[in-house]
Amino acid sequence: MTEIKLKKGEPVEKALRRLKKRIDREGTLKEVRNHRRFEKPSEKKRRKLKVAKFTAMLRARYADM
Repeated sequence: MTEIKLKKGEPVEKALRRLKKRIDREGTLKEVRNHRRFEKPSEKKRRKLKVAKFTAMLRARYADM
């Protein structure tokens, strides 16, 4: 469970913004959305392969820098 502690004198809106950023970085919301419906093992494998290809392409592109 993601927690944010309010700093002294910090507005709630700012703390809420920090919470949203942390949830986004941890991927919690993506995980919840993925569990909303059943995903066949073949679909899961295809999705992971697509992500792996994309990250490999990015690594290859920026390896020279």
